Amino acid sequence: MTFDIKEHIDTHKMTRLQYATVFICLLMNMLDGMDVMVISYTAPAIVKAWGITPEALGIVFSSGLVGMTLGAMFLAPKADVIGRKNMILLSAVLMGISIFSTSFAQSIEFLVVIRLISGIGIGAMLASTATLTAEYTPNKTKDFWVSFVISGYPIGAVLSGLVAAKVIPQLGWGTMFQLAGFCTTLSVPLIHFLLSESLDFYFKAQPANALGKANQILGKMGVTSLSQLPTKPAEQAAVSFKSMLTEEFKLPTFQLWGALFMAFATLYFLTNWIPKLATNAGLSMELAIYAGTVFNLGAFVGIVIQGYFSSKYGLKRTIGTFLILTGVLMIAFGWFKGSSWLLVIFGLIGFGIQGGFVGLYAVAARMYPTEFRTTGVGWAIGSGRLGGIIGPLLGGVLIGMGLSMTVNFLIFSIPTIIAGIITIYISSKRIS
Repeated sequence: MTFDIKEHIDTHKMTRLQYATVFICLLMNMLDGMDVMVISYTAPAIVKAWGITPEALGIVFSSGLVGMTLGAMFLAPKADVIGRKNMILLSAVLMGISIFSTSFAQSIEFLVVIRLISGIGIGAMLASTATLTAEYTPNKTKDFWVSFVISGYPIGAVLSGLVAAKVIPQLGWGTMFQLAGFCTTLSVPLIHFLLSESLDFYFKAQPANALGKANQILGKMGVTSLSQLPTKPAEQAAVSFKSMLTEEFKLPTFQLWGALFMAFATLYFLTNWIPKLATNAGLSMELAIYAGTVFNLGAFVGIVIQGYFSSKYGLKRTIGTFLILTGVLMIAFGWFKGSSWLLVIFGLIGFGIQGGFVGLYAVAARMYPTEFRTTGVGWAIGSGRLGGIIGPLLGGVLIGMGLSMTVNFLIFSIPTIIAGIITIYISSKRIS
């Protein structure tokens, strides 16, 4: 009888190895959140030190997102060839070195290039951790665990924001990049020694010594060693971008890309520009950083609650509702301007946009089979990041034109609501 790892994971309680895998993936996404948001938290200080325009800063923000797009689309899919663990390890090295090097930037040009490089590692990391988590968690709770792991992103953003509010005024913006790069580099030995490779990958890709490595993992999960690997799937040799465009996957793939494009545009406008918009509105640099921190704190709560509701009521309905209600809240933002409720509204917007956006990662992880799951997740995230590139650039132009935070929120409520509507109608039978 052929051993089915998917059936085993679905029908047995999670082991320490599986929980450890989830924890390390969560930690890596915390570092991702820190490495992405550190440029936003340092932006007011860089603008003050260098005297650059919002349009130039928008280019810096978007260069990181271009890198994340390239990393998700072209580097992350290599995990289907070299393994999820190796890709996570490579991404961490790339992130750590490039983030630390950012502290030595003396010009906009260097800042653009180094953010592009760090973005490549960040993009590949997000896709790989989502995929590995999906492959180590039971079907019944998979949506929760994928969302939980991605929730590390806003946790990292919150923690780094709290540190940035104290460090930047006292030690300068360069110190923040040194701290972020150092922390990311410290994760490399943790990944190497404690993270387990995907059993799905060993069984279906069957790299060198796959049986011995798989049996080591199975032993830690309390499963008897196998005498041989399952038959290698015939379709493994044909894995490519075209796999996502077969009859079963073509329409839901384009729907997923569209929803992610719209959600990314709004999310990265908000995450990059909230601190700067807040300073424009008259808040101190410290309070402006806290505004971004509250946004990400709300995001963490939203992601966890979305994961719970998705398991109960279905992914599409839950995510669509989160995004549509967020768009409505952004339209109503102007009513709260200048009131004591402002930080609460930032938190609620973070709750909705991140909760809905991260749910789309779970959609991608469910939609595609193991043979090209990282490729599918990577391209979905990469396509979405095209919206993430446009969002901060457009934000820079709108802010440079002198438009208020209220008007900017009104404009970006439109793609948010569209993303919610598209999500509800994604046609894949693999998604509830």
